[in-house]
Amino acid sequence: MQEFTQKRDSTTTDELWIVQHPPVFTLGRNGKEEHILQKTVIPIVKVDRGGQVTYHGPGQIVIYFLLDLHRRKLGIRRLVTLIEDCIISVLVEYKVEANSDPKAPGVYVEGKKIAALGLRVSKGCTTHGLSLNVDMDLSPFHLINPCGYKGLEVTQCVNLGIKEDIQIIASKMQLRIISSLKNQIKE
Repeated sequence: MQEFTQKRDSTTTDELWIVQHPPVFTLGRNGKEEHILQKTVIPIVKVDRGGQVTYHGPGQIVIYFLLDLHRRKLGIRRLVTLIEDCIISVLVEYKVEANSDPKAPGVYVEGKKIAALGLRVSKGCTTHGLSLNVDMDLSPFHLINPCGYKGLEVTQCVNLGIKEDIQIIASKMQLRIISSLKNQIKE
């Protein structure tokens, strides 16, 4: 991501990267290690995104946004809202009511976090992105204060009755994001 962003210019096409990671904790640039509550065999990687600590693992969709905000005439707050709205709209397709919180980026269902956001902007271009818990082992979240919030509970799609294959949910997310970004340019 960093290499791609450093090499890009005003003609470089924006990209979305959709992945699943092996088990890993990531600690944002200003992340405090005090939010890692106990020693673990799961690697802890310091990354250059915003935010505190989170967990990534199999069964979680991670979407990286490699976007030129200047070209899109898009501010970071608007991008965060757009991402949250896309996640919420996909969950609504499955009859799950979700919400965002302007004080704590991400998406929540009944007060439990189902999706986290962590972005970085460098030279007007974004890296990092979102993670959506689909069908994963949530126990590593008990080893941290997710996103720096003590006692924050997390949930996942499968616990909310969504039994859809992770690839289908990822495709729906991708289509929703692309559509929203196109509509943003028209506005």
